[in-house]
Amino acid sequence: MIKGYDLSNLTQGTVKELVPLCRKAAAEGCVLLKNDDAVLPFKDDNIAVFGRIQCEYYKSGTGSGGMVNVEYTTNIIDALREKNSITINDELAKTYKDWIAKNPFDRGTGWGTEPWSQKEMPVSDSLVKSARQVSNKALVVIGRSAGEDKDNTDTHGSYLLSEEEEELLKTVTRHFKDVCVLLNVGNIIDMNWVEKYGIKAVLYVWHGGQEGGNAAADILSGDETPCGKLTDTIAKSISDYPAFKNFGAKEESIYQEDIYVGYRYFETFKKDSILYPFGFGMSYTDFDIHCNYIEKNGRIEVTAEVKNVGKYKGKEVIEVYYSAPMGILGRPSAELVGFAKTQELLPDETDTVKIGFDISQMSAFDDSGVTGNAGCSVMEAGEYRIFAGTSVRDKELVGTYLQDKTIVTQRLKLALLPNKPFDRIKPVLTDVGIEIGYEKTPCGEFNINGNRNKNLPKEYAQTGDRGIRLKDVKDGKSSMEEFIAQLSDKDLCCIVRGEGMSSPKVTAGTGCAFGAVTDSLAKFGIPIMCGTDGPSGIRMDSGAKATSLPNGTLFASTWNRELVEELFTYEGIELAGYQIDALLGPGMNIHRYPLNGRNFEYFSEDPYLSGMMAAAMANGLSKSNVTAVIKHLACNSQEFGRHRNNSIVSERAMREIYLKGFEICIKNSNVRSVMTAYNRINGVWAANNYALATEVLRNEWGFDGFVMTDWWAKMNPETGDEGTINNMKYFVRSQNDIYMVCECSETRDDNLWEMLEKGEVTRGELQRNAMNICRFAMKTNAMDRKKTAVKRREYNKTVFSAENIGKRIEFEIKNDGNYQLLLMLKSSGSELSQTAVMMLLDGETFTATIKGGNEWRCIEKEADLKKGRHSLETVSSKGVETGKMEIKM
Repeated sequence: MIKGYDLSNLTQGTVKELVPLCRKAAAEGCVLLKNDDAVLPFKDDNIAVFGRIQCEYYKSGTGSGGMVNVEYTTNIIDALREKNSITINDELAKTYKDWIAKNPFDRGTGWGTEPWSQKEMPVSDSLVKSARQVSNKALVVIGRSAGEDKDNTDTHGSYLLSEEEEELLKTVTRHFKDVCVLLNVGNIIDMNWVEKYGIKAVLYVWHGGQEGGNAAADILSGDETPCGKLTDTIAKSISDYPAFKNFGAKEESIYQEDIYVGYRYFETFKKDSILYPFGFGMSYTDFDIHCNYIEKNGRIEVTAEVKNVGKYKGKEVIEVYYSAPMGILGRPSAELVGFAKTQELLPDETDTVKIGFDISQMSAFDDSGVTGNAGCSVMEAGEYRIFAGTSVRDKELVGTYLQDKTIVTQRLKLALLPNKPFDRIKPVLTDVGIEIGYEKTPCGEFNINGNRNKNLPKEYAQTGDRGIRLKDVKDGKSSMEEFIAQLSDKDLCCIVRGEGMSSPKVTAGTGCAFGAVTDSLAKFGIPIMCGTDGPSGIRMDSGAKATSLPNGTLFASTWNRELVEELFTYEGIELAGYQIDALLGPGMNIHRYPLNGRNFEYFSEDPYLSGMMAAAMANGLSKSNVTAVIKHLACNSQEFGRHRNNSIVSERAMREIYLKGFEICIKNSNVRSVMTAYNRINGVWAANNYALATEVLRNEWGFDGFVMTDWWAKMNPETGDEGTINNMKYFVRSQNDIYMVCECSETRDDNLWEMLEKGEVTRGELQRNAMNICRFAMKTNAMDRKKTAVKRREYNKTVFSAENIGKRIEFEIKNDGNYQLLLMLKSSGSELSQTAVMMLLDGETFTATIKGGNEWRCIEKEADLKKGRHSLETVSSKGVETGKMEIKM
């Protein structure tokens, strides 16, 4: 039993406990950046609400991280109407409703085509003046979307306000003194308009899932007090970010800023370029904070006593940073090393929080050998100052740790050096302070094998079927090696191929099936396991309903690990109910630059915050024997050109920034799966990077789960060569365990069998990968299920059939009942593209995703239909051809 649920007897459907937790988390993640003259909260106010997004709340970004079929969504205007302390200007609201009816929401024509923002209703001086005669305050709602395959741009309507939004703010502020702007966005946007138009209050509500509208209203009304904090630095200009010159190229991205990402850069070099600092967020109330510092047994502990001295209830976040000596390596001026959030405090109440960390966490990685310890984590001699406060700017010195000599805290080795020379940022101490300097980045020779040839795994002589089943291994009756020795070469080749999407072997409409993908593998008691997209809720292209969760950035903005873990405990129950074993998330890539369209799925510019929030999610899921699949390892920092972009990055930046969050999550949670990225890292595709998947992930971090590729990832044999999706040699060698995805593991046209026959892939390597998969399988709910994850009813009788149905078809059903709709679709997109096709069955939306390549693919949808006429309409179908439709019962 867990949280009142019996994992052996769950039903499919949404979990009711998720709804209040999602609302609570969405409210705690709201970040209040400005509140002059106490414009917020709205109390006994008449509010004029401007902006079409008041009615059309963005619950999530686009792509795989947002495609959740929900029972309902909430919006801003309706949620505000539920607040007794607020009166809404209904005449203005009706004007918007009537205009939207004539100017419908633009959903684009498929995957990655939805616009970043929607056409905005023009407002005249007379309209706003009339609203001002009724209302004493104005709320302007601005929305943004972006996502998979669609980065933001430094243009109007994306990172910048649209011209229509500029005019809206200009006109509203001309007539209203008290104006609040609410930002329903996935990523941070340009904020220079705040001072330009004299906006008094600004609230980021991010993408809050299906309860996001209610959560925003809870904050605006004062039912909840804002307590979220920024997970990114908001600079004055997009050109102030250090990746400005090195973002967005299709072929290559040079990480010249090195470890100086986000606040590490701004606090060290460009303090005056910041509008809102990392970790910042306001409240309706005030707090007194008193901190103490203790150093003992290799650890530092900061204790903070926090008292609410204001008039509202509220929570506060205490953030602990350290400032290391500049030394010869060069260090940022501040680095986050711990945080904690208080309980909700009533006025005059006090809470005490403790934040502890190992002294060795203040180490740096020497990739050049200048300290005499190349490939090691070191602490250089000097003073390490410890700060505590409520943002990277609002902090005070609480103690100093003195390191009397340079020491090695972890002896590692160089494994990820770039092979292309470039200059990276390094601080230079001058008479006027710290300035930006550059140094040659340490490089090494490219070797795709790493140490593979020296460390080939043991091969176990094949024995054939000896009657040993995987349950025997789980029960301790046989060893894993004895079990794996039974598998044939064909079995070993098949088990490393995952199947999908929407495999009939698992829950309908999910992302992948893996494990017992063949009858032969199932015979040995290996279960068929299911994975699907997240982490903003369960994606099922069948149309089945799930709970839409807040996005990753919002979760991190709560700075509340306990709340996030509790929420994902119930999310794990929802997944287990749908017989899903692996949630493809959370996304953990660093917010290197604000324009990455997928930042909404990720947490922060800071790796420590990212790692700890991911660990909270993973620990919650694991209570239901469901694993998080942390992704994308690594440096998936842009969507444009993501299938081939080469990230040129130093090993120090890899270790301290881009891998650190993954390492923290693995060492602080029960996560059992990792997904690699599409891109290349220093010339090597992440899908077949031995140094990444074996030397660092497993040998250094001790990860004992399994690794999968991203969907249809490319792989390459040598640096510079064109990657393909069928070259399995280095994929297996690297110890990336499962290639995702293929339609049939037995018939997939790749070179794995040939490579095994030639000895270029050893049987021992395939056996090793198979053992990783089977060890994972033994810890899943799938071990207690039958071979087929979901009992599918058989639909044998065809009641309707039509060829080339086009965009809309009407059909008649003669009897009430449960039916199966089979629809043939194909996309003219590239072989690696995914096209989201939105359809309406009697006006109800469901979405399916099909791979490009002009191959017909069958989409299944089960539905309860009443006797009479029905319609099926394809709404978004750019490049998609609709073929035969068949209905069975």
